[in-house]
Amino acid sequence: MKKSELFTTSQGIATFVINRPEKRNAIDYDVMNELQQAVDYVKHNQLVKAFVITGAGSDAFCSGGDLSVFHELKTSKEASQMLTKMGKILYEILTLPKPTVALLNGTSVGGGCELAIACDFRISATHSEMGFIQGNLGITTGWGGGTILLEKLRYQEAMEMIYSAQLYGVERAKQIGFLSYVTSFKELTMRCEEWLAPITHKSTQVLQAYKEIAIEKWEQSRVWNRMEQEIHRCSILWESPEHEEAVQKVIVKKT
Repeated sequence: MKKSELFTTSQGIATFVINRPEKRNAIDYDVMNELQQAVDYVKHNQLVKAFVITGAGSDAFCSGGDLSVFHELKTSKEASQMLTKMGKILYEILTLPKPTVALLNGTSVGGGCELAIACDFRISATHSEMGFIQGNLGITTGWGGGTILLEKLRYQEAMEMIYSAQLYGVERAKQIGFLSYVTSFKELTMRCEEWLAPITHKSTQVLQAYKEIAIEKWEQSRVWNRMEQEIHRCSILWESPEHEEAVQKVIVKKT
């Protein structure tokens, strides 16, 4: 059974929905594979003009990696394989030659924020909270999201967000540039389509040409190489006693 949905509107907006509300839309290997397939579809389908990623329900956009699965990874090498797999997907989303939107239908934490920052824009429901909480788990951003965050936000705001590992409300997140637009949950999908309308009215060729400007900048600044180093640093911390203890506390709390 698939853990996601993918559909495309007549306006050329492809939407990928993580459909695991009972797991707060956490990402496991199945979701990774399905997201990769969706990215490939969007990349090669000329009828698709924009790509939206969201989650099912109203509680969570994405809670990051599924700890019930990934806590089985004990060594740095094991963790590195998983982290690199998702890191490559995030880089593909970052460099997708079409506009991308993270539609935050609920809370976004940890890897969920990394997924969100990989998109060009973030549109959020008013009740959502978001935070790079990895530091509270004894690790750093592990999918390369810290590198991407530093590309998109001002240095002080980006570093405070990852250092503090705190949750941000929509007002503060919009103030620092993390969010593009905020609306009610009830109108989230409609407002997203309205917000995208001036963009999707342009030709695919124009949209791709503009995105290539950003992609060229990221290639010149070696974003992927820096993401790889970020992933490596996280994999080393993964096997630390601090991380193991923090994960066990979360698992016990959920059971």
